[in-house]
Amino acid sequence: MAYEPMIISDRTEGGIRKLTVQTSSAVCAQAIQIEIEGDVLRSASFLGGCHGNTQGVAALSRGMKVSEVIERIEGINCHGKGTSCPDQLAKALKLAIR
Repeated sequence: MAYEPMIISDRTEGGIRKLTVQTSSAVCAQAIQIEIEGDVLRSASFLGGCHGNTQGVAALSRGMKVSEVIERIEGINCHGKGTSCPDQLAKALKLAIR
């Protein structure tokens, strides 16, 4: 099973990079919309997933440096799936900063 997310749209508006990332089929969320300004995560919004949990991850990571978000949430495993919605966000952010 593939755990890697895939960027499906990537544009920049007014200095803000806006990405939509399709997540792994192993997680409940189908996609994540991300806004990055410089090296800071402005926002993350999950389509699907456990609504309260994904809102919490998004709210807690807002305003953090992208590298710190990755460091904190990469590798989180949901019910032995090998990935999770937070892990998918970390993987998506790694794709964005390549």
